Amino acid sequence: MILTSIRRALVFSSIFALGLAAVPDAGAGPVGDQLRSRLDRVVGILEDRSLKTRPEVRRTELRGAATEIFDFTEITRRSLGRHWSAATPAEREELVLLFTALLERSYVGRVEQFNGERITIAGESLDGELATVRTRLVSKGGVETAVDYRLHRVGDRWMAYDVSVEGVSLVANYRAQFNKIIQASSAQGLVQRLRAKQE
Repeated sequence: MILTSIRRALVFSSIFALGLAAVPDAGAGPVGDQLRSRLDRVVGILEDRSLKTRPEVRRTELRGAATEIFDFTEITRRSLGRHWSAATPAEREELVLLFTALLERSYVGRVEQFNGERITIAGESLDGELATVRTRLVSKGGVETAVDYRLHRVGDRWMAYDVSVEGVSLVANYRAQFNKIIQASSAQGLVQRLRAKQE
């Protein structure tokens, strides 16, 4: 069933907590620095007192910040895997819209829950137009969680297309769920399931 994994909750919790209590990044390079600057925008939104009394405005701002960090079209394409090429253009477009809305709702819900976590960028690696930024999320109790961002270059920007938490990939997690639904019905069946989640 879509969105029933305990690991999925960990993925979102870790992904969207980044930057809430930033510390210097000894391992950051140009890609990590760009990622950090975008996450700092999230911090600014959360710390803006005028937005705390206007939750809908704040949520809109947070969704906008998410689009600067994540390439939702690429996340959708990779999550569909081989089914992407078989989907019609209209199905692809709707899947991107519905899946983006689902991820953004999760983003806003999770990021608003965090308080006091900190993140360090442990390093990054480049391979042409692809990059991985390795981070460590540290809870108030000192528990560390490894969170790796996988990014690709889009013009002069680096956009995340996957996140791995303790070795568990967000894209692989959804690909398994989507594959099961599509095999049991069709790409349109997945569209209908995602529509139902949105409603």
